[in-house]
Amino acid sequence: MSHTSLKSGYTELVERLNRFPQGAPPSEALYKILQILFNEREAQLVALLPIKPFTAEKASQVWKMSLSETRQVLDALASRALLVDIEMDGKTTYTLPPPMAGFFEFSLMRIRSDIDQKALAELFYQYLNVEEDFIRELFTRGETQLGRVFVNEAVLSNENALHVLDYERASEVIQTATHRGIGVCYCRHKMMHVGRNCNAAMDICMTFNGSAQALTRHGYARLVDVSEGMDLLQQAYAQNLVQFGENARQEVNFICNCCGCCCEAMIAARRFCFMNPVHTTNFLPVVAEADCNGCGKCVNACPVEAMALVSTNDPHAPKMKKAKVDEDLCLGCGVCVRTCARNGLALRPRPQRVITPLNSVHRSVMMAIERGDLQNLFFDNRVLWNHRALAAVLGVLLRLPPVQQVMASQQIKSRFMEYLVTHIKV
Repeated sequence: MSHTSLKSGYTELVERLNRFPQGAPPSEALYKILQILFNEREAQLVALLPIKPFTAEKASQVWKMSLSETRQVLDALASRALLVDIEMDGKTTYTLPPPMAGFFEFSLMRIRSDIDQKALAELFYQYLNVEEDFIRELFTRGETQLGRVFVNEAVLSNENALHVLDYERASEVIQTATHRGIGVCYCRHKMMHVGRNCNAAMDICMTFNGSAQALTRHGYARLVDVSEGMDLLQQAYAQNLVQFGENARQEVNFICNCCGCCCEAMIAARRFCFMNPVHTTNFLPVVAEADCNGCGKCVNACPVEAMALVSTNDPHAPKMKKAKVDEDLCLGCGVCVRTCARNGLALRPRPQRVITPLNSVHRSVMMAIERGDLQNLFFDNRVLWNHRALAAVLGVLLRLPPVQQVMASQQIKSRFMEYLVTHIKV
């Protein structure tokens, strides 16, 4: 089959992906990625799926397919981690995850032979690291972003520790999750196939709760207990990896242990630093100049190049340098503090606290409003919403500040009027 006909078969799927705030700008590389992950029939069917979670019965209605055949297709897609299937109270609910954090990562979270992972990794590298459209769209549109950084708990002073809320601790996410899964780090696995990976741990990608339940059931992650999860967190601390996780206070679904050289979030933080691509912690490092000897360990450890060495301007030691923090670039992860052997760095609270959305629904609604996509949540008629899902979105809207409520109202009204004009004949 020619590339042209293949591309046209996936156009609807690309359009479907871009109805969600975390989209995927069209690209030749994207079409080739989707060709590896989905066959053409699957792409056409998945393009019809709703944004919100759905059951097999509802998918059967929209696909106009028998329930037994629908379940076979859905379960086949879930077995390849293209859908997330969550089992609760004897009932299965399916969700089409966004590309990131979602089925892009899942495709490389284990070593597998059913797809060409080297070819896929090379395409991912082209789409995410060479081309900029996807990463820019993912990390820089709007003020509410996909992920946030967790502070390195080991370097907190006793005073600072008192002010760290539970949801700001990676350890709390590990200890309170209903399920904990560990998979291969997508970023370093991808870089390994293009010869650019570092030596940081590979088997350290953390998923939690519903995502971990699904991924461990299908073999894309291995189920671990709290103790092993905490051991892996300590291993990540020891390797100066940054904990980058879902930007939500409740039911966090992932925490990546990121290096500065391989991981997309850290690369985006450097590439688009002044557009605030990731949410920082509530801390900043401060240099104790009397104790800093300018060794540069903190500079080498910083994943986003927020640390630098500058002259001390000491006429008696003209070559002497000291560390300096660029607060506009700093994530507040605390990795630099850990590397300083002379106690020349310490964390202090940021002057203004960073706001974290309550849960994934809250974050999705905020992202949709800021990106002008809220109407897609309300008018996603591929499968009718249930009352609970609609109530969750409405509940978020009612608690928004007035300015954001106006933005939301304008988007809904615009789409509602468009619907009336195109569907109601006088």
